[in-house]
Amino acid sequence: MNNCFILLAAGKGKRFNSKEKKQFIYYRNKPLFMHSVEKAKKSKLFKKILLVTNNQIKIPNVDVIRGGKERSDSSFKGLKYLLNKKIKNVFIHDAARPNFSINLLKKLKKNLKNNKAVVPYINTNNSTKYKYKNKIINLKRERVYLTQTPQCFDFKTLYNLAKNSKNSVTDESSLFLKNNKKIKFIKGEEENIKITKKIDLYKNEIKTFYGIGFDIHKLVKNKNLYLAGVKIPFHSGLEGHSDGDVILHCIIDALLGALRKKDIGSLYPSNKSKFKNIRSPKMLRPLINNLKNNNYYINNLDINLICERPKVSKYRDKIINSLSKLMNINKNIINLKGKTVEKLGLIGKENAIACEAIISISKYE
Repeated sequence: MNNCFILLAAGKGKRFNSKEKKQFIYYRNKPLFMHSVEKAKKSKLFKKILLVTNNQIKIPNVDVIRGGKERSDSSFKGLKYLLNKKIKNVFIHDAARPNFSINLLKKLKKNLKNNKAVVPYINTNNSTKYKYKNKIINLKRERVYLTQTPQCFDFKTLYNLAKNSKNSVTDESSLFLKNNKKIKFIKGEEENIKITKKIDLYKNEIKTFYGIGFDIHKLVKNKNLYLAGVKIPFHSGLEGHSDGDVILHCIIDALLGALRKKDIGSLYPSNKSKFKNIRSPKMLRPLINNLKNNNYYINNLDINLICERPKVSKYRDKIINSLSKLMNINKNIINLKGKTVEKLGLIGKENAIACEAIISISKYE
């Protein structure tokens, strides 16, 4: 398995019209470029993954090098970096295309067995014309190839072409075409759009689901109070078979609702001794892994913590930061509100704390 996946993420993205570089904006709850990194890892097709970028980043099991001024400069820097690393084939991909599938990677690899260049393409549904000098010429749209990335190549052949090229190119297949070398074109994927403008972020249809969670626990003396995994100084802690963390229990129920997977009691029954005193972050973790493994991402999370004390405003930032880490989501999509009950009932007398939450998740292929 001497394949390398090169991800080009050094561009300025001028047409995207944003202060933040396009490849680092959050898309489906993670930086745009990370979708490609994670798919390359998940495919298990690559000996090495190389990220070419002008930002300082550290990613486990990913080599990171500095890019160039133009796309072709960054691509060649990546190829030079791989010299003497015993790479046979190289897949080159643009970070602005996060929606390719692992199946496409497998198709490219299969076709590379008998070819030195394999490039995916789609046709256009639009009537297509070409301007030559002062004349407009109609083109047969079935003969128009809109090429995509990832594109894959025999490493030595591509390196030599890039080394001897004097002009900038918009993709690596151009080097093969300019040198009259054969390319195997295969059908790409309609979903594999390039994110060029902000409107492109919303083009692919996705399925969205919602879940509601609620939990309440009594307060008891001589027990630590945990809220969203954060230890809160307080006169009492929450009673329960576990640590009684109402925020995390509430979120677990909300996630189970969005996933149509019953409730927290079905996962962690209170009559099972193995769950006695279990910490709630440990209860949440399998659900977060389930989301990731099944291509779900969280859109937003809204929480009401219902108690007289402790005051939510005092611990809001700590709780949100903890949830961000535990759920692997951007803290900007988490909202936490504090609600009192005007001294009424168990909650009003500081004998209980309740929580309710609503969560939105989406699924992509």
